[in-house]
Amino acid sequence: MPTSPTPAFRLGERIDDPLQMYLADIFTVSANLAGLPAISVPCGFTRGGLPIGLRLTGRPFDEPTLLRMGDAYQRDTNWHTREP
Repeated sequence: MPTSPTPAFRLGERIDDPLQMYLADIFTVSANLAGLPAISVPCGFTRGGLPIGLRLTGRPFDEPTLLRMGDAYQRDTNWHTREP
């Protein structure tokens, strides 16, 4: 699933709108509430050059598999080496 419902926003862009900042994290909350391990890895950029994240969620207490998945994804892609 995506890490957030919208692409990243520029630094300081939503500082005056705490609700929008909270909603940007809405997809990350479910793993915390369910007690599931999760990791976000870079998976691309918007046309404007802002980063996009991919969120992987694992089974309870199965962090090793989740970390191997994140490692395998980064070994097969080069998104983590690119800069906006």
